Amino acid sequence: MLVGTEQVPIVTFEEMYSGTPPWDIGRPQKEFVRLEEAGEIAGRVLDVGCGTGENALFLAARGHEVWGVDAAPTAIAKANSKAKGRDIAATFRVHDALALKKLGRTFDTIIDSGLFHTFTDEERPSYSKSLASVLPKKGRYLMMCFNEREPGTWGPRRVTQAEIKSTFREGWRIAWIHAARFEARMEGGGNTAQAWLAKIIR
Repeated sequence: MLVGTEQVPIVTFEEMYSGTPPWDIGRPQKEFVRLEEAGEIAGRVLDVGCGTGENALFLAARGHEVWGVDAAPTAIAKANSKAKGRDIAATFRVHDALALKKLGRTFDTIIDSGLFHTFTDEERPSYSKSLASVLPKKGRYLMMCFNEREPGTWGPRRVTQAEIKSTFREGWRIAWIHAARFEARMEGGGNTAQAWLAKIIR
């Protein structure tokens, strides 16, 4: 996710979750807190690429029915442990983000904090289709990813607005794309990176 400019194998993510990855900041991303407070996050929520669950747990504590999925078993184990320790009801599953249909349910809102930018060009269409399989018409996908304005090469691939629009050009409507800040423990001591925050309607 934040380790190198090419897609990182799942085993590498799993290994990183044996410690504390730089994107695991111990609290929800401020951008998603703002979205929830603004009423942008509604109904049943899927946090795709949920990591150790901070965004999902925040939303569940705010009264949403929330599922979180991640391909790294250690991340999901940590998320479940947090949910139990905080007495928050949320469902966490080890699951492939490219095969969401297999969850056997649909959601009103999908959030994505730092997953989209891990996919290759070839995987992006499959990801779009996977999201559509669990998001009914008028459902919303709220996504934050690193953008091309972030200097250097450390971290994930940088994503342009044009790439976002291209991925979601068929069967979706882009409501807006805003500049945002992604919170992480950055190389060199910084704590935020430049990002795009997008609201995309099914």
